[in-house]
Amino acid sequence: MASPDGASGVGGSPEETELSITLTLRMLMHGKEIGSIIGKKGETVKRIREQSSARITISEGSCPERITTITGSTDAVFRAVSMIAFKLEEDLGAGGDGVSAGRAPVTLRLVIPASQCGSLIGKAGAKIREIRESTGAQVQVAGDLLPNSTERAVTVSGVPDTIIQCVRQICAVILESPPKGATIPYHPGLSLGTILLSANQVRG
Repeated sequence: MASPDGASGVGGSPEETELSITLTLRMLMHGKEIGSIIGKKGETVKRIREQSSARITISEGSCPERITTITGSTDAVFRAVSMIAFKLEEDLGAGGDGVSAGRAPVTLRLVIPASQCGSLIGKAGAKIREIRESTGAQVQVAGDLLPNSTERAVTVSGVPDTIIQCVRQICAVILESPPKGATIPYHPGLSLGTILLSANQVRG
């Protein structure tokens, strides 16, 4: 299997030279994906944190979906995404003996404020088409908001190398186009009443 080391792409892009920028990327993951990323006794997520230098948090809860948040310099975040993508490929594409029969496509679901999705899609879909064609990854922006939030899911599918390049381009767009207005973040499994209660507590 290809190593994630060095898979972060060719140097010289604007987002690589601006390491002082702090980037936060939120991803929606299912239970099996979360289990893969955490690893036995938390060893995998600990290794990803140490090797990427990114801060990685996974939302609590017993619902099938959870939010993984990656924060750090752009370079650290991309290293973490790279390691996560390769780990998911390893676990999804491998049999019980750990030998992969072929490269299974990996899917990451990014959670992005709806106000930034217009820039990501571009005029008449030009930007998202450019990202698809230049990276070879499949990219879909959900038409509907995630429940009780102002965010949408952006699904990226492909082999890890193409996903990493795709996430880089998506991040470049959202860094150039900050969200407009207040963002209500998506929390899997929370009811609207719970969200309103927590919002009132914050305001109080």
